[in-house]
Amino acid sequence: MDEIDALRQVRTALAREENPDRLTLRTNWRSGPPPRARRGFRVPMVSMVATAALIAGIVAAISLTSDRDQSIRLGKNEILHEPGNALLVAATNVRKGPTGTYWHTTRIAGTIYAVGESASDHYKVEGRMQYDQWTDRSGKSCFTYQDLPARPWTADDKRKWQQAGAPMKVSVPTEEGTGTLFLETAKRAQTCRRNSDQRFFGMTPEQVATLPTQPKQLENALLNLDGNWEAYAPTVTRQPIRALPGEKRVRALSDVAGTLLAGAPAPPEVRAAAFRMLATLPGVKVEAETTDPLGRRGVVISLPVETTIPLGLYTAPKQLGTYRRQWIINPGNGTLLAMRDVVATPPHGSRKLPPGDDGKPRRLTVGSQPDRFHKPGEVSEYETYEVAEWTETAPNR
Repeated sequence: MDEIDALRQVRTALAREENPDRLTLRTNWRSGPPPRARRGFRVPMVSMVATAALIAGIVAAISLTSDRDQSIRLGKNEILHEPGNALLVAATNVRKGPTGTYWHTTRIAGTIYAVGESASDHYKVEGRMQYDQWTDRSGKSCFTYQDLPARPWTADDKRKWQQAGAPMKVSVPTEEGTGTLFLETAKRAQTCRRNSDQRFFGMTPEQVATLPTQPKQLENALLNLDGNWEAYAPTVTRQPIRALPGEKRVRALSDVAGTLLAGAPAPPEVRAAAFRMLATLPGVKVEAETTDPLGRRGVVISLPVETTIPLGLYTAPKQLGTYRRQWIINPGNGTLLAMRDVVATPPHGSRKLPPGDDGKPRRLTVGSQPDRFHKPGEVSEYETYEVAEWTETAPNR
């Protein structure tokens, strides 16, 4: 079933509205036919769908670093810099590129699945979707999406996959039952689907372009943005970011900053201000050097953000673990390379779910979790930003 159709079938009686920009890192369309009737990553042209969710848990906020991350070493010609000033260096190095007719973004969203029956005998495979979007200066936009072949997550996972006979399709657990990922997918012609006028947390491209270019003034302007900023809540409550206390305010500001840096047609001066603003927010930590899922080197920024919470939504992940949001940035050219959710607490226990369409009771168990064998610090989901630039090249319509 097409993920967009699946989203349309969500029963609103069971759901709450969620900001589509935040939905971006919590949805993940799977390679090939969706392994389960669940959302896409997070997000099916994330910025276009507003979706809903029930509450079912609390998310731990622990700062973790992946095992693949390494301490940064300075080198004369290195693109990376000391972690302590990486955000300020990124602000200084934001590229002052040319403008054009269309703002074009290419995002790849992935979820890491465990294939196998036990923690000692499994390998991990990433399911991936690619999204392209073009937005003109008036806010008119269109998008394309396509399945990318699933693939082993690490070199060790590739070795285990080969030992298993290098299957071109694998079974994976989902909360709706067993799903399938395909390691070969046919390429299809892409037609850009018209989207409604594009908004970025309610802001038009014109409003984004005129945001303040000083960090404190930018923060003050963003604090007035009205929206549903709760990570989870039984009902939709719209309020300005300014009304949020402490960590909730930081989380909301970092959500908006991420959109300004990777998704919205923000001028270089505004992106630089977003980096500087982030550097002043409490709880934001600049950590180690790592590579993103596309192999690009960057610096890890840990955010005080509650993410990947259990959701009571037909197309949403229902998870039994807790997760920590991180960014990967390249200070050398002032870009946000990727966001990722790393495991804070592996899936455990079980949870009662609302009855299915047949009225029968349901229960979520660890066996239904894609990351059921993940260890703390391992990546559960990610989104990379391969392209974010102005272009004169029109999309195929």
